[in-house]
Amino acid sequence: MIKKRLQECLEQCFNQGIRQGLWSDAARNSYAVEIPKHEGQGDYATNMAMVISGREKKAGNKKINPRQIAEQLVELLDAHSELFAEIKIAGPGFINFFMNPAVWQAVLPIVCAAGESFGLVSEKNNKRVLVEFVSANPTGPLSIGHGRQAVLGDTISRLLEAAGYEVEREYYYNDAGRQMRVLGESVRARYLELLDLPAQFPEDGYQGEYIYDIAGELIAEQGDKLKDVTDVTPFKEQAERAIFKDINATLERLGIHFDRYYNEHTLYEEGLIDDVVARLRAKGLVYEKDNAVWFKTTEFGQNQDRVIIKSSGEPTYRLPDIAYHREKFKRGYDWMVDIFGADHIATVPDVLAGVKALGYDETRVTVILHQFVTLMRDGKQVKMSTRKANFITVDELLDEVGQDVMRFFFLMRKADSQLEFDLDLATEQSKDNPVFYVQYGHARLASILRKADEQGQGPGKISDVDLGLLTQPEEENILKAIAGYPALVQQAAHDLAPHRIVFYLQELAGLFHSYYNKHRFISEDRKLTMARLQLSRGLRIVLGNGLRLLGMTAPDSM
Repeated sequence: MIKKRLQECLEQCFNQGIRQGLWSDAARNSYAVEIPKHEGQGDYATNMAMVISGREKKAGNKKINPRQIAEQLVELLDAHSELFAEIKIAGPGFINFFMNPAVWQAVLPIVCAAGESFGLVSEKNNKRVLVEFVSANPTGPLSIGHGRQAVLGDTISRLLEAAGYEVEREYYYNDAGRQMRVLGESVRARYLELLDLPAQFPEDGYQGEYIYDIAGELIAEQGDKLKDVTDVTPFKEQAERAIFKDINATLERLGIHFDRYYNEHTLYEEGLIDDVVARLRAKGLVYEKDNAVWFKTTEFGQNQDRVIIKSSGEPTYRLPDIAYHREKFKRGYDWMVDIFGADHIATVPDVLAGVKALGYDETRVTVILHQFVTLMRDGKQVKMSTRKANFITVDELLDEVGQDVMRFFFLMRKADSQLEFDLDLATEQSKDNPVFYVQYGHARLASILRKADEQGQGPGKISDVDLGLLTQPEEENILKAIAGYPALVQQAAHDLAPHRIVFYLQELAGLFHSYYNKHRFISEDRKLTMARLQLSRGLRIVLGNGLRLLGMTAPDSM
């Protein structure tokens, strides 16, 4: 918000310098405006003078000392003096800007007027984005790894929507192939076992208690009618229905909904798998060796070619993934975001190579690979569940910590960082628990405003309040943080980095709690009280908006 205003001012000065013959337009769109890393260097800094000097030298124009250019820019900025308390030239030609306190105070009316829409773009950008995430095979309950992916995908989708994109959420699941066949065999074995009939459980079958549950449901519906059926199809279909219903219920608990489900078997039924192979073959990019079909991925920078159809005639998972991604391109999305577990790292380049080989722009696909989750209790790793499956399920974690904590903790690290989920911390009701710390900030602000209303000192109209009274360092820091929220949302969306919103909320809550501990909000000074209540109102809006952007609740009491 403020940064954008500064950028606009600098652009005007840059153009004015061109008109005055001070420099050419060689440096246009090449300079940066950043928040300085070190205290005392201002609110913002720009390298514009040094970039202009470098570009002029490169273009063969007269050499200009960057500090001289900086002085000329400062002179041109005099026309915008209402924005700045001070402008300093530093080092070889950096320009440091110290903004007028009134600039930060002017943010509050904007925040309060916008309310829940503060931080959201006002106009759509007409770009369609498809976000694929979870995509867990219907072979068992969602693991905590899938849970992290679900929260990442949903929050990235929310961020993109906030930034003006038209977003569709899609779940792709492999309901074909070997895994599903093994699932059917596992259910059939448990079905026979529950009927006290001889059964041979598959060597690599699914061991969880949920397989007994599915087999029991089948007995309740069919009795022993299937005891002599060797085809695993009815067992597989029963399992798929039951498991997918369970997966949907889990996602519902997380507040996650999909716009579309795409089934792998569609690719087979519609001949799309065979068509991809035929098109790659026509381009001379597939060949036979050892009774298998190989894709020449070495043509696309890989160190070796990859098998796409095994000697058994069964496709490897790369092939349907290539076909599926081609269908995404056919649907006309401007940007496709895939969120996978780190175990997909070897296959991603192959799929992108397939997309490129078929004539599509693979740069329109962004793949996020997230690392795994380790649950910790008492400083030790929690290894497995004893209730439902041979792994920790999302439902078990939700039962213990709840939706808000789970979502926040899953977003506390970058996706490509290993995540240690501290169960002791997650259930602690103290400032050490970051979820409690942030949500308590929102609840505390709501309490301040309630108390003011009860005392007949509600904040009233912001236009009637003297915001110039907000001069304490803590107040200015909060106003600066609030002002930076819209730009943060935009950048986090662009970089697909929801962890930045988490970091921001923790920082903002910390600024507020520190302020609360030093200053009274409701006092005998009516004018100061009104100003601080408006600050409380704006801060509550931004904390609430950030929490909701993460898919969390913003409680008014705790």
